[in-house]
Amino acid sequence: MLIEQRNRRPLPTSADVEDAAARISDEIVTTPLHVSDRLSQLTGATVHLKREDLQPVRSYKIRGAFNFILQLDEEQHRRGVVCASAGNHAQGFARACRALGVKGTIFVPKTTPRQKIERIRYFGGEHVEVIIDGSTYDDASDLAKRHSELTDALVISAFDDPLTIAGQGTIALEILEQLGRAPDVIVVPVGGGGLIAGMAAYASVHMPQTRVVGVEPHGAASMTAAIAAGRPVTLGNIDTFADGTAVRRAGDYTLEMIRQYDVPMTTVQEGRAATEMLSLYQVDGIIAEPSGAIAPAAVGPVGSGAPVEVAPGSDVVCIISGGNNDISRYAEVLERSLVHEGLKHYFIVNFPQEPGALRSFLNDVLGPDDDIALFDYVKRNDRETGPAFVGITLGSQEDLGPLLERMDASPLEIERVSQDSPLFRMFV
Repeated sequence: MLIEQRNRRPLPTSADVEDAAARISDEIVTTPLHVSDRLSQLTGATVHLKREDLQPVRSYKIRGAFNFILQLDEEQHRRGVVCASAGNHAQGFARACRALGVKGTIFVPKTTPRQKIERIRYFGGEHVEVIIDGSTYDDASDLAKRHSELTDALVISAFDDPLTIAGQGTIALEILEQLGRAPDVIVVPVGGGGLIAGMAAYASVHMPQTRVVGVEPHGAASMTAAIAAGRPVTLGNIDTFADGTAVRRAGDYTLEMIRQYDVPMTTVQEGRAATEMLSLYQVDGIIAEPSGAIAPAAVGPVGSGAPVEVAPGSDVVCIISGGNNDISRYAEVLERSLVHEGLKHYFIVNFPQEPGALRSFLNDVLGPDDDIALFDYVKRNDRETGPAFVGITLGSQEDLGPLLERMDASPLEIERVSQDSPLFRMFV
């Protein structure tokens, strides 16, 4: 068993999800189910967006937090509660603590966007204390557990608890009620797995023909690793761009449920999610955070090679799981999107330390639609050449080949910097 018998509680069922829906109905909103014309035209399917970014705390996490805290007894109220979160669970937790008069402590990692931290404090008021520590969600989780041991406060998991899972799963119930029929596919973002586990439990009874697919960020695919190993494993370095789903270790309960319901998993590149964020904003008028864009980013037509290919004429639902995005992050979002789309590339150019070298590069190497987006030059008086780290934005993907040909023909020494290079990660 993944969960020790002495600590084991029953896995949540479809009935638990239905009970949770009734319990939390006064604390959440039934979020809209919008048809995306853009994604529908792309795939030939009817693609619906489940807008959990429109919850009071701008993410679905409010569902699990309220379902958990509403079931605490008087003695547990007295002890207080503690949680770890990358930001969204903490907001739902904080709102529940304030609404129900419970004292809470929240640990968030240092990578949490400032916007999320400010909103946590706003929702919790005097009822919560926010402690910023650790580099990742998992670091914050360890600190929350240690706090619980010292203070006897009850840990409210962001994803790996039957009560949290049942609360998150209420989205599946809403989808069925709103559509009036079972969709063919539901695409769900996955971090620790609480959302997809709860939705799969409900769908197994009420939508057994629906394909529920989990999508993880490629740089933090902890559930995929857990399925391969047959148990949760702790990943090494992870990409924290999609902070709401950047989890080093999948849950025990959630892994057991995903295996029980045979839920397929796939991953999406963070750059693809960044591109989808921009499309959601510019075309659909939706402000999604990186994790909120993962599900629609994964969808594509049959034969496209997309992580989740959907058939023409099918009914598809993508969960927009959150919209807590700090505007200061859009420079990184745009950068990742351009790199993913093949429109931005980086090079080391060794310029001879003589007049006209840069002008020659501009005139002979760059094309008419190429633009220098970054130029970091180091001049040393004791050298004949000086290296420059140069970022170039192209007018189109097709411009890369001619650019590389002109670089090869140039007398300048030019080296392309790959995305795997430490230099790339240093500057980008």
